[in-house]
Amino acid sequence: MKLALLGCGNVGSEVVRLMRTRGEELASRVGEPVEIVGIAVRRLDRDRSHLPVEKELFTTDALGLVKRDDVDIVVEVAGGIEPARTWITTALAEGKSVVTANKALLAEDGPALSAAAKAGGADLYYEAAAAAAIPLMRPLRESLHGDTINRVLGIVNGTTNYILSQMSQTGAAFEEALREATELGYAEADPTADVDNYDAAAKAALIASLAFHTHIDLGEVYREGIRDVSAADIASAAAQGRVVKPLCIATREADGVSVRVHPAMIPATHPLANVNGAYNAVFVEAESAGRLMFYGAGAGGTETASAVLGDIVAVARNKRGGITAFPPEAAYQDLPVKPIGEARTRYHVSLDVVDEPGVLARVAATFAHHGVSLATVHQSGQGDEARLVVVTHTAADKQLSDTVAELSQLTSVHEVTSVMRVEGE
Repeated sequence: MKLALLGCGNVGSEVVRLMRTRGEELASRVGEPVEIVGIAVRRLDRDRSHLPVEKELFTTDALGLVKRDDVDIVVEVAGGIEPARTWITTALAEGKSVVTANKALLAEDGPALSAAAKAGGADLYYEAAAAAAIPLMRPLRESLHGDTINRVLGIVNGTTNYILSQMSQTGAAFEEALREATELGYAEADPTADVDNYDAAAKAALIASLAFHTHIDLGEVYREGIRDVSAADIASAAAQGRVVKPLCIATREADGVSVRVHPAMIPATHPLANVNGAYNAVFVEAESAGRLMFYGAGAGGTETASAVLGDIVAVARNKRGGITAFPPEAAYQDLPVKPIGEARTRYHVSLDVVDEPGVLARVAATFAHHGVSLATVHQSGQGDEARLVVVTHTAADKQLSDTVAELSQLTSVHEVTSVMRVEGE
């Protein structure tokens, strides 16, 4: 079985290393050897002497490599939208199975790639795209295919989880925790994709599409980053027996589905509360199977390569058997995606207020005016330090947004300093 590898960065290098060091074992699992016959890279002059592979295999002509008659499987770990889309669609059109870790491309163009796989009679596997080493995609589209999934709640970005974990455990401010994450290699030099939750949104779109048999476009995922999470938010959560986590939340409701990524408070007793550092975990709630939790390393070259190799074995076996396993995306339910204004949850609201009689009554009346009932109210400080912390009962996001807008106009409210959702209760 002949394989073309597109990309030789952190993940691609580990794919090469693992395939060479585990070659005999992989051959036993597939039924025949799987041989790398070409590796597409951007630059040929980069030192790759540490890799156990002949330098003659490297090429800058990725498309030419994909089109070679002797290639059976194409593995794309270069990332980006183009030219990765062209490489993958070309391979699928020629009946060559594809393994990819490209979450951004899958989230943007999943239906077209699925159609190309079906038309070409080829497999399209992407276990590594959502949670690196954590086996999540295959359970969603195989093991749980006979069940109905109602909710997925998870931590799907190691960088943001590391930052919030450090803020909770050491009292570090956001910028300090981000600097530590960068020094350790968890965050890129430009951390935008991670801390602003673009990465998590792409993963959420993939996960929800499989869970609900409905294509979720990346633009339909509500996204809110973690830059505004403060030490005060962390402390307030701890005082209430909660922790702040970067959550991916996908929910099936009677009239559609809701998909969102944002920081939120969860009870310290929730299974996700103790998922710390750069680890990820996904909590799945299904009608028959009940509650399931998938946990492990959500990033890293070796970890991601492990999932890629699992897909390589699967598609190679299918090739040997002359089959394709299943459609890569089954969107037969076509459920509507609800706007964020209709999402319902609880909220934690912090306000700096004037220290005078009647403030609490006016604040409570504003919540009531918009149909938002209060679960708890905590008042602290005096004078310029007077502060109210309110936790609501469940309400629609639009109700809360309208409430905050009106609170900001009250003369007795200096500032609404924080609004954070409360989940998992």
